[in-house]
Amino acid sequence: MKSLFVFACRWFCAGLLCTGLACAQDVTLTARVELLKGGKPVKAPEAENVVVWLVPEGGGVSPVFHQNHVPAAQLPRLVQYNKTFEPHVLVVPVGAVVAFPNRDPFFHNVFSLFEGKRFDLGLYEAGTTRDVHFDKPGISYIFCNIHPEMSAVVIALDTPYYGISDARGQVVIANVPSGKYTLRVWYEATPPEILKAMTREVTVSEASSTLGVLRLKEANLSTAHKNLYGRDYDSPAPDSPAYERH
Repeated sequence: MKSLFVFACRWFCAGLLCTGLACAQDVTLTARVELLKGGKPVKAPEAENVVVWLVPEGGGVSPVFHQNHVPAAQLPRLVQYNKTFEPHVLVVPVGAVVAFPNRDPFFHNVFSLFEGKRFDLGLYEAGTTRDVHFDKPGISYIFCNIHPEMSAVVIALDTPYYGISDARGQVVIANVPSGKYTLRVWYEATPPEILKAMTREVTVSEASSTLGVLRLKEANLSTAHKNLYGRDYDSPAPDSPAYERH
């Protein structure tokens, strides 16, 4: 469920694109994702977490996100539970603060050293939360320095016009004002060069309602990664409180 601040942000940003006393009717756009592996379509129930967004002509619309006006309970969050992050893919407006609550009965150490926001939250125990301010656009790949199987992605966008595909590959982008945009696509299992080639210009009008079929090639991309210090993960120390005890 999208939190209230996302809806408020979209409303505010849409207003910035209107001129004069009236604004053209906003449009709800749809798209369908089709995943291809080895040249063959992948079953639709596996087509989730593809992010599609529209950047207005002339550049992004930077959302105005006031941390002081958002209660902690309404912050977007990436929950750590059962040694996973939930959700796996989170989209937020630039300027958002994301909460990282630890709901496991042991320590975690969340970090990101890649494109987007670089941070290290350090060790923190069960029942506590750390926050991260995503102050610039980008894609942040999130890991835990203790549990190598944990991963997530936070995408900070400077546009409120985006959608995330569901398990059937359906994408909905609501309340898009008429105008010219650059369409961009991201999917974790598609190589960056293919995603870049999918970037294109689109024109949104009251007569348009679909972005068509987006065909993405899946690849067996390596999910292996180093720890916070650029080394392979160590085996858990059996007497360390930072690790889950079996």
